[in-house]
Amino acid sequence: RTIIDNGPIRSIQEREINHISLSYMWLTWANALSASRVVMAPFAALCISSNFWPLAGLIFFAAVLTDLIDGPLARRRGEATTVGAIVDHGADAFFVIVILATLAAQKIFTPLLPCAVGLAFLHYVFGSGAHKKHPLKASRLGRYNGISYFVLAGIPVTQNALGLSWVPSWIISYGAWVLIVSTVISIADRLRSS
Repeated sequence: RTIIDNGPIRSIQEREINHISLSYMWLTWANALSASRVVMAPFAALCISSNFWPLAGLIFFAAVLTDLIDGPLARRRGEATTVGAIVDHGADAFFVIVILATLAAQKIFTPLLPCAVGLAFLHYVFGSGAHKKHPLKASRLGRYNGISYFVLAGIPVTQNALGLSWVPSWIISYGAWVLIVSTVISIADRLRSS
């Protein structure tokens, strides 16, 4: 009885199969919904810059809707992965940073907020070790901040889209400063615990 060792050949075949399955990991409906926020962000920013608020409001609403749907869809279809989580959170960060920066350019609040959000996202990814294929680890405060970034961006977009002024501009500006402080605390907490 002769045993043939196909070790190197099998290793090449396994790498090819893993490469194929890795490339298909990106091709999911949930990742498509997440990626759509990256596409929507510049259009929303253009609408905000052009004071075409109704369309900006619709795009913002669509972005929030895709964010609410992508995670449950991935879990229901058995497609939830670390890569998918990074795509989702990266798309969230990109969308909200673009919108916050556009609103800051219109002097609605300080431009420090979108910078703080970008720094927090990078710290979240690298602090979790996601670049080393570790799962993302959000703190409670980080989760609340992530939601609050969307809420703060959504207030001026929504009220301008609907022609309302139910939240005074000083409250929005103050909210931005509160979020900056909260973001710095969240980053410091992650640094301390790592």
